[in-house]
Amino acid sequence: MKTLSKRRAVLAATVGAVAAAAGFAAAPAWAQADKPLRIGFSMARTGPLANATVSQANTYELWREQINARGGMNVGGTKRKVEFVSYDDQSKPDQAVRVYEKLITDDKVDLLIAPWGTPFHIAIAPVLEKYRFPMVGNTAASVSLRQVKPGYIWFPTSAIPDRIGDELAALLVENKVKSVAIIANVLPFTKEIRNFTEPAVKKAGIEVKLIAEYPPDIKDMTSVLTQIKQANVDAVLALSYPGDSVLYARQAKELNLTNPFQFVAVGPSDAFFPKAVGASSAEGVVTIAHWSPRPDWKGSQEFLDSYVKKFKDEPDYLNSALAWVSLEILEAAVAKGGLDKEKIREIVRTGTFDTINGKVKFDGVQNTITPTAFVQMQQGKLKLIWPKSIASGQYTPKKGW
Repeated sequence: MKTLSKRRAVLAATVGAVAAAAGFAAAPAWAQADKPLRIGFSMARTGPLANATVSQANTYELWREQINARGGMNVGGTKRKVEFVSYDDQSKPDQAVRVYEKLITDDKVDLLIAPWGTPFHIAIAPVLEKYRFPMVGNTAASVSLRQVKPGYIWFPTSAIPDRIGDELAALLVENKVKSVAIIANVLPFTKEIRNFTEPAVKKAGIEVKLIAEYPPDIKDMTSVLTQIKQANVDAVLALSYPGDSVLYARQAKELNLTNPFQFVAVGPSDAFFPKAVGASSAEGVVTIAHWSPRPDWKGSQEFLDSYVKKFKDEPDYLNSALAWVSLEILEAAVAKGGLDKEKIREIVRTGTFDTINGKVKFDGVQNTITPTAFVQMQQGKLKLIWPKSIASGQYTPKKGW
């Protein structure tokens, strides 16, 4: 009896060893298929930028919902349900740095997606470089970051400040603008826009009658807007962030600024803006955005429809679109390269991606295909008005607030 038991034990051990050897590669895949794919990010849920991040957070949630409804994200051939690990960065870039380091080292997330805004992308870029952790950015653009040439972050946007300067000057010339006033928030993105727009406008032969900068926490623009009114310029270029964009529009209405060309940099592409300032005030405002639903941009109408269905509101034509594009790129890279960070990096670095904003390809950190563009609120809808190659409408002068 003991001999038989020993034989059975040896046989069981042998069979187990063979099965383990044969199934060694496959077993982890089976185990991983049941394990959620953990994706980390920070978002300004409190602080002065909190109102600007809603559309990006909504876009992330819509994408997660759709991915999981399809059975999960394709990770090198295995579908895994997506789980978010998210923290409030309190509208502070230094807090975002701490969050992303924690996501990588303590939470050990599988993938990272981006926070909101240029200062936050700039702040976390060294963390990504340090840990060699790739991340496709979205709601940010910076010439200075491009010059650093980090190898683990990319920017799908074409709204790079130097390109904005040239294209905005061209749009002004096209519409026979002879004089401008420029006011700028001193945050990095808008400050960079000012640094490139001012010389571009002057080179185009347009007179710059007034230039003023202001702090991010500005509460009253009456003084500078009074100067603009006295300057009697054709165009006002308000290089602003969402909070001060609302302040500008409200006080421009109070002071009855009649300048026919009104450019407000960041904020008017989001659905919150007309609600905050009123539909009549938002009408005719020109802003930064390079997306609109188009038949030749695969999935763009479907994205708009699904966003509106879920949130009963339109997405931000800049930031929501960019957030979705970044997820499309990450999804394609992970489907091909799995979770190998260097494979993901190489795929993103060298690939061409079909997105809701057309094709995207990176040269260094910057998208080199998508045109730099502007939209204008017309009859309650945002229309692409520049450049002409992708325009869905024509610029019309703003008729009051």
